[in-house]
Amino acid sequence: MRTGMLALAAGLLALGFLPVLPPGWLLLLMAILALMLLPFRTHPVAFFLFGFTWACVSAQWALDDRLPVRLDAQTRWLEGRVSGLPERGTGVVRFELQDSQSRRERLPRLIRLAWHGGPAVSSGERWRLAVKLRRPAGLLNIHGFDYQAWLLARRIGATGTVKDGQLLAPAAQAWRDGLRQRVLGVEAHGRAGGLAALVMGDGSGLTREEWQLLQDTGTVHLMVISGQHISLLAGVIYLGVAGLARYGAWPQRWPWLPWACALAFLGALGYGLLAGFEVPVQRACMMVALVLFWRLRFRHLGAWWPWLLALNAVLLFEPLASLQPGFWLSFAAVAILIFTFAGRLGTWRWWQSWTRAQWLIAIGLLPPLLALGLPISLSGPLANLLAVPWISLLVLPPALLGCLLLPVPYVGEGLLWLAGGLLDLLFRLLGWIAGLWPAWVAPLIPLWLWGLSTLGALLLLLPKGIPLRVLGWPLLLLAVWPPQHRVPHGEVEVWQLDVGQGLSFILRTRDHAMLYDVGARVADFDLGERVVLPTLHRLGIKRLDLMLLSHADNDHAGGALAVQRGMPVAQVRSGEPEGLPVSLQSVACESGLSWRWNGVNFTQWQWSAATDGNQASCVLQVEAGGERLLLTGDIDARAERALLDSPLALHTHWLQAPHHGSRTSSSVALLQRLMPAAVLISRGQGNAFGHPHAQVLARYQRLGVAIYDSAEHGALKLQLGTFAPPESLRAQRRFWRESPAIP
Repeated sequence: MRTGMLALAAGLLALGFLPVLPPGWLLLLMAILALMLLPFRTHPVAFFLFGFTWACVSAQWALDDRLPVRLDAQTRWLEGRVSGLPERGTGVVRFELQDSQSRRERLPRLIRLAWHGGPAVSSGERWRLAVKLRRPAGLLNIHGFDYQAWLLARRIGATGTVKDGQLLAPAAQAWRDGLRQRVLGVEAHGRAGGLAALVMGDGSGLTREEWQLLQDTGTVHLMVISGQHISLLAGVIYLGVAGLARYGAWPQRWPWLPWACALAFLGALGYGLLAGFEVPVQRACMMVALVLFWRLRFRHLGAWWPWLLALNAVLLFEPLASLQPGFWLSFAAVAILIFTFAGRLGTWRWWQSWTRAQWLIAIGLLPPLLALGLPISLSGPLANLLAVPWISLLVLPPALLGCLLLPVPYVGEGLLWLAGGLLDLLFRLLGWIAGLWPAWVAPLIPLWLWGLSTLGALLLLLPKGIPLRVLGWPLLLLAVWPPQHRVPHGEVEVWQLDVGQGLSFILRTRDHAMLYDVGARVADFDLGERVVLPTLHRLGIKRLDLMLLSHADNDHAGGALAVQRGMPVAQVRSGEPEGLPVSLQSVACESGLSWRWNGVNFTQWQWSAATDGNQASCVLQVEAGGERLLLTGDIDARAERALLDSPLALHTHWLQAPHHGSRTSSSVALLQRLMPAAVLISRGQGNAFGHPHAQVLARYQRLGVAIYDSAEHGALKLQLGTFAPPESLRAQRRFWRESPAIP
């Protein structure tokens, strides 16, 4: 039976690796074949086929529930009910609308909306909204997070921006939202947002700095409702009943073990409902239920049975859960603990078990963190040694009890005040630890090297005395200090990042690296921090020789401060230095300045008669082995005419579309003189400016210029000096992504 369960899990997990979903007739054929094989000894194959078929069918249902293409970018009036807890950021409210309805149109069951400058929105309210609808899409870069996969995993079929709205009906039973408001209104040493995250799973009250601190110390899991919190509450209830029974205080006519398991499950379920019963909470409650059931009836079968049952139960209930990194990390952490402790000989003292558990989890989770492209906390084992018992034993009990006793004057608020003070002290300690060892983003490593590091981690998790176990350390450290990627002499590796309606290029020669523009910063979303800096780390770049900001517009320079804070930058130049923050210490773009790095030539140019920031963009020409790239910023047709009188007016193989393909740029004269083979367009999907303009696209096509659009292709990699076509990240097919048209 265990083989069948493993085969079922393999079939369910195979979904996340599919480039496309199989057609319906093939899925039906596999389901029939699974039923035919089930009575025979080939039942593992039947279980695999069943799991694979169910996962594909479930994924297809989610894809079919996405917004139709004909409604993309249209503004429609719709009605729906607010689901979950709205997130209140800086000047924007984000929430999900459920069971939306619109005249003569079928809409997805769940839509994620953003309302800039909107009023307070509460869970359970019914609204009539004017929404600009968008099909699920997101930025795609090499730093790991796939927003489109995240939307699909949550079965969100559309996103949108609210233009106007009116409240139709107040919330009927918005007790969670009301409780959140009461918690956020309590004086808790400035940590009311952390208490709301801890008790209710609402992380919108935590600041960006607090999230970064949690990430640096590997303690993010403590501030979201996870299996740890729910299992802790269940364990306290179970041990409480067991203790009463041991000392004779439990009624003898009631068997203590069934009552302990039942009450523990009810406590976990109640905590889950308080937290909103989202998919991670459902997973945690399911795992607690299976562990309690195993303890009640099947303890003799071993510790792997509840883990395997929980894995299959979660995936059968929601096959798309495997698209979320949290799924892999939570099950991997539990598997590491079972693997380490279930078969050990002898006993360890409690402090030995606790310290070894933290270090072994850190070692065991290194390969999945590398595979998922997530930051790795160097201080995680030490921080968790302190933070886990602190949260579990000191902060969580008074926080939960305080929420329950809020109706009692002073008592509930006093308990929350105490919990907030303890949480504030913990954050101060974590801040000190993070200052010593911030999070580390590992560089990209090849598959064979990741396989060796995984083997090293497995060897280190084995008991002492196992032959060759000592080889685990050198194998594991290969991923920490991998062989350095060196760009060949005379070539330059160019990355056009996917930063939406903005611009950012990374250029790297053998010994040097520079950044041309850094994307935008909008409210609390900084693309320099979220996209550019993680990508630099993933590429193994430790410092920048130059950050060249074409001009001071937000979509080109908004993320500059975040990059400067996160990485040493030798020099900052700009075509509009007076419009940048003083702390950047930017110097002016010197027209005609040239330099040579590792056999690659760089030349700057700026129009001396520019009258605005766009025209003043600092243009950069890069030439490697006779192949040229021209980065133009936001120059318009007038600046382009001036450029034609400069030494840069040469045949150019790769042209960055001036001003994102605006109608006022990419003049016929420029294109006819440069004769580019391809144009690189960086813009946001469905942007409000209409970039790139249809006339400009027609002009490119008429001249036979290949078009590479970041909104369609994601991040692009170009090896300048080889005359090779670029690599598109979106060309790496996944069933939830729409494949781009390759020129």
